[in-house]
Amino acid sequence: MSIQLGIKENRNHFILLVLLNLFVGAMVGLERTIMPLLGEEEFGVKSTVAVLSFIVSFGFSKAIVNYFAGMLADKFGRKRILMTGWGVGLLVPILILIADGWWVIILANVLLGINQGLAWSMTVNMKIDLAKSTERGTAVGLNEFAGYSGVALLALVSGYIATTYSVRPEPFYLGLAIAIIGFILSFGVKDTAEHLAMHMKNSPPVKAQMGAAEVFKRTTWKDNNLSGFTFAGLATNFKDGMAWGLFPIFFLTAGLSLQEIGWLVAVYPAAWGFFQLFTGTLSDKFGRKYLLVSGMLLQAASLWFILSVEGIILWMAGAILLGIGTALVYPVLQAAIGDVATPDWRASAMGVYRFWRDSGYAFGALFAGLLADSISVPWAIGLVALLPSLAALNLIFLTNETHP
Repeated sequence: MSIQLGIKENRNHFILLVLLNLFVGAMVGLERTIMPLLGEEEFGVKSTVAVLSFIVSFGFSKAIVNYFAGMLADKFGRKRILMTGWGVGLLVPILILIADGWWVIILANVLLGINQGLAWSMTVNMKIDLAKSTERGTAVGLNEFAGYSGVALLALVSGYIATTYSVRPEPFYLGLAIAIIGFILSFGVKDTAEHLAMHMKNSPPVKAQMGAAEVFKRTTWKDNNLSGFTFAGLATNFKDGMAWGLFPIFFLTAGLSLQEIGWLVAVYPAAWGFFQLFTGTLSDKFGRKYLLVSGMLLQAASLWFILSVEGIILWMAGAILLGIGTALVYPVLQAAIGDVATPDWRASAMGVYRFWRDSGYAFGALFAGLLADSISVPWAIGLVALLPSLAALNLIFLTNETHP
């Protein structure tokens, strides 16, 4: 059977990868509502910085693994790296179930970062391999839709389980089931090496193989487009690291129940996931830059809106707007990276981008925790909103449209 490029042409393979990333996202969603409260209630962790240390450990481990995931995928193949990620993921709920100290939770989140860095990276790279170059935004959008639908669903379900039973162990029995199903599904995935080879065949000839150091420099600062996209990605997850850690504390202090917090924490990634069904495709039709600038500005405005209102309905509206703002940029940034990087170094460039983007989780949680301890939680949320604004200005003045 001849190899063809295209989402429709590879429908069954593509659908399996979409389903698989739903389970990848569910692994993170399990923690979104309950983990900040678990530190205080079960382990007696009082400092906000200490409570958010699980996000810092997750963010840095995921960022580092993201950097190497692209190079490892280029060397060993996507499927092997995907299955390795799920093998590591099996250990995460087990460690949380048996943890007798906060350090075990930190270790579990280091492993969760490895799981996400390998498994999520491979699902997005494999979808880009399968898709035509004109479908890149759509492919990434569907990948991110599935992942963040998993985040939202498990944030809601884990909040309900924690309210009905307790924050531990019951939610993490479900986490173990998710990890087992994800690991089993990964066996059914076919490697996309032949599709990648077809992309490379259709691309302009490569003068010389680009080294890892040069890819890192181009993606981080040498290329204005790539560095602008990378900074926007870092700013987005900087904001999300703060939201992951401080939103449950902010809403709990406001007097909401754990179940109400679960709804608020879930609706943000739900909007983020749902609207990615459209934003990637829109960027394929109308270009990347307008969506990116709009999304960064909307993220900042949404955080300030949440701080300026009271009541669960208005907070939910703010959370939805925050999700839409994130959806406007998340798949589009990855598609834009794919526009600039050629197939022979695309996975490596994506790895560098995801390294900086996901280090934002760690920097955001650390910065927000320090501000919350030294000033207040609302001030921390408000100041974090400045970074997406700066990223928007950088996109306006220093980047070009990459998909006319």
